[in-house]
Amino acid sequence: MSRLSSIRQQFTPSRVNIYFSILCFFFPPVLGSVVSFVFNGGGLWSVLLIASRKRRFNADRPMIALTVAIYAYCAANLVASIVNNSFVADAPHLVPLITFLFFPISYSTWSITPKATLVRIIVLSSMTACFVALLLAIFQQYWLGIRAEGGAGNAIVFAEVLCLAVMMCVTGALSGIERRRIALICAALGGAVAIVYSGTRIVWLALLISGIAVLLINQHRLRGRNVVRLLLLLVAVGMVIAAFGFQTIAGRLDFLRSDWDALGAHGNYDTSLGIRVALWEIGLKAFREMPVFGHGAGATQLLIKQGFQDQFAMSLGFNHFHNGFLTALVQAGILGAATLAAIFVIAARNAALVLRNSTDPIERFGATMIIVVVITYLTAGMTGILVGHDILDSVLMVFLVSGTYLASGHQVLLVEALPPITEDQALPSANQ
Repeated sequence: MSRLSSIRQQFTPSRVNIYFSILCFFFPPVLGSVVSFVFNGGGLWSVLLIASRKRRFNADRPMIALTVAIYAYCAANLVASIVNNSFVADAPHLVPLITFLFFPISYSTWSITPKATLVRIIVLSSMTACFVALLLAIFQQYWLGIRAEGGAGNAIVFAEVLCLAVMMCVTGALSGIERRRIALICAALGGAVAIVYSGTRIVWLALLISGIAVLLINQHRLRGRNVVRLLLLLVAVGMVIAAFGFQTIAGRLDFLRSDWDALGAHGNYDTSLGIRVALWEIGLKAFREMPVFGHGAGATQLLIKQGFQDQFAMSLGFNHFHNGFLTALVQAGILGAATLAAIFVIAARNAALVLRNSTDPIERFGATMIIVVVITYLTAGMTGILVGHDILDSVLMVFLVSGTYLASGHQVLLVEALPPITEDQALPSANQ
């Protein structure tokens, strides 16, 4: 019985939330798509808990505003398929939107976790993920001879989710929330080296912009000696990254320059840059054909294949246009792109209000999470996927849910069952 009770104590609702949070922040760069099963499985379980009234729906205003934008984006995609009479054909492409629909439900169950506990989980899980990702990147770079892709199976996705983990380590170190500053700095440095090994140039830019944003948010803590230490640290970090990643950085920049010369001087689209430019031209042409409602989520591959054949005499196929908003414009028209933009605008506005009005370190940490995920996704989405990938969709929801809760939400207390009343406790004595 004692062993059974011990097992039950390990799986209380609060502890289950802790385990769930650890997996959501550790898995993305290390095990890739496993995070999708974890988040969506948790969302489905949350639906059952709220339906059975074992959890309360947490209707914080910032969450409701973000939910409206997310649901409007899902509705725009649904309308596009209905208008094009392709709902059945588009169904497999609409199913992933369920991840977005789980947002308010997951928020309600996630908010039973104390904020301080959740912050610590985010920082330590991100730190561990950075160290493991570095080991995977080194193995893939030097033993397999490929661009580092971690457990994501895609170098771009790996770099993007790892960028978020690196920024959580930096935020944890600068904000003073976590005392293991040296370990966090080492983890962030290791994660940055792994991102360099991925060869994903656009995420290098996202990492730089996000890092500057985190420094500006925490500038009130960078005074006197801290400024000198920070400058010395940045110089050391730059030297380490240059030492380990110079060959990769130089090679990728040379490829970019040669692709640019081939496209500009010879009109050669058969390069990495040329293919992206061709995709943008195909996408813009498709958008002009159906500007309001788009072609539907299932038409993208066919449009791209036909576009390459008709416009460039090339036989290529992709499932997106290597620009997040252009993909939304083609699939769901102006409505889809506008509602997708609204998600990031509302999230950024919620975070900006907290950063302007609050001095609480936990609330500012949550707002920083939102700012970092907005910068990273929008920057990487300029030449890649914004939404529509299982890992990226799940990680976006994880950061928006936890960031919004930490920044401007309130904790929902669990209503625990009262212990049974024994005969000795049933009634007070006459003297009492």
